Amino acid sequence: MSNIRHFEDLEVYQLAFDTAMKIFEASKNFPGDERFSLTDQIRRSSRSVCTNIAEAWRKRRYPKAFVSKLSDADAEAAETQVWLAFAVKCGYLDRELAGELKEVYNRVMGKLVRMLTKPEQWRIKEVRGQ
Repeated sequence: MSNIRHFEDLEVYQLAFDTAMKIFEASKNFPGDERFSLTDQIRRSSRSVCTNIAEAWRKRRYPKAFVSKLSDADAEAAETQVWLAFAVKCGYLDRELAGELKEVYNRVMGKLVRMLTKPEQWRIKEVRGQ
């Protein structure tokens, strides 16, 4: 943890970002009539996991705000899993790929839960005399 200086150094962020990009690529093949519904929603929620992790990282001085943003990231990851299920059921996404993506989100959610249950490990320590 001591070598983590930026949210992009967090493994959970890297996993979420890479998975959001895979979803972006896969969703390019969704039908045009889904553009303003399923396609936008799955892209938005997958990207929101990443943005909430970034916001949480910047708010780690404040444990309640940190936990709140991590909780939002966790909820967005779960929402993305639901959109993946819809994409499979509608025949837009391969079941195997969706299963792999959902499994990555299970890992992401596990890491987020570990972070939000021990926010003190991530807190910025105040430096006295500055």
